[in-house]
Amino acid sequence: MIARAVFLLVPLTVVAQNYSGVAPRVGPDVFPIVAWGSSPSDPAALQLMKQAGINVSGFCPVGDLDRVRDAGLTCLVSDDAIGKLVSSDTSNDVEIRSAVTALAALIRNHPAAFGVNLRDEPSVQQMPILGRLAKELMSALPGTLPYVNLFPNYANRQQLGADTYDAYLREYLKTVALPYLSWDNYSLRDGEMQQSFYDNLEAARKVTLEAKIPFWNCILAQALFRYMEPSDATFNLQVYATMAYGGRGIQFFTYFTPDIGNLRLAAVDQFGNRTATWDSLRRATNQIHALAPTLAKLHSTGVYHLPAPTDSTENATPLLQRVGTNAKLLVGEFADDAGRPWLMVVNKSLKDSTSIRLQPRSEGARFFRVSPVTGKDSELGGEGNWLAPGAGVLVRVEAKQP
Repeated sequence: MIARAVFLLVPLTVVAQNYSGVAPRVGPDVFPIVAWGSSPSDPAALQLMKQAGINVSGFCPVGDLDRVRDAGLTCLVSDDAIGKLVSSDTSNDVEIRSAVTALAALIRNHPAAFGVNLRDEPSVQQMPILGRLAKELMSALPGTLPYVNLFPNYANRQQLGADTYDAYLREYLKTVALPYLSWDNYSLRDGEMQQSFYDNLEAARKVTLEAKIPFWNCILAQALFRYMEPSDATFNLQVYATMAYGGRGIQFFTYFTPDIGNLRLAAVDQFGNRTATWDSLRRATNQIHALAPTLAKLHSTGVYHLPAPTDSTENATPLLQRVGTNAKLLVGEFADDAGRPWLMVVNKSLKDSTSIRLQPRSEGARFFRVSPVTGKDSELGGEGNWLAPGAGVLVRVEAKQP
């Protein structure tokens, strides 16, 4: 027993000596990390959000902006006058301009005012007023984003106000015309991620690539209804899949657990206590902070699910000859501004780890893994080939030198 105890201590000592800390934090201008819901007024609660890796604390009243700023955070401002206009079908231009001008006088140039909250899950019929308000807000408050979050692809026609989900997204891009697209999708059921999650990412990726704007995904961060309880694996898969599709923002539904139904196990429970989910969420956000500076420089060129969902079992993409595993993987491929290739490989399993062996199509090319801890890269191989459940790896592809 004594010999075994000594043996177990050695790896822990090595880890402690090699630990180099985490990557610097990124702001919402690089990658919004949003706690969806009401922002707290309590300074201690705001500080805890900062520690969790959040950079947008949620929806806040104007009176809380200084508290949010002092915590090193930003928020999405909720304003009663703007909210009334959103709910009205008869708001005229004078009323809109008056409400926006009054709000702008209060929040202009405030460092905590990342955006202005307008509407969650609007139908197509509600988009015209949102478009008018958004246009006025962007004119009066340059750099402050109006916030609108869209329905998921499993909403019905009555909810969408459109015959198809693609038509719904395109109406938003035409009518509301914000410089980003945001939606929510909760598809963690029966022990696995449902296909609707990936289909939603694909639909959003398609229209935002055409519009040349980024997208943000609002993901499940608590248990409710029949959805799974959160874990490192559920956070990993939702975050890494979003990034593999080219996403540039993550929102957590929710950070605080509401006192309704069977909602449970958000980062902070109904009694104000941290749960195990808080640590899982922080581990996810730490990885976002490490990878976001690199991701911000990349452009999505393709997304592939392996093995291919056809009669062919070929494990291949334009950049990869094979991946050396039969595990279910998601591969996002990218290029930087110089045209150099990158990729992100994601383990789609929520239960099993997998080892990958990447073989490039380009002879002699080498792979370099970007650390999800430090953001620095090193050659991929050895234990770096292993992916935890739901986790991914961002890889730089370096061509063979002539």
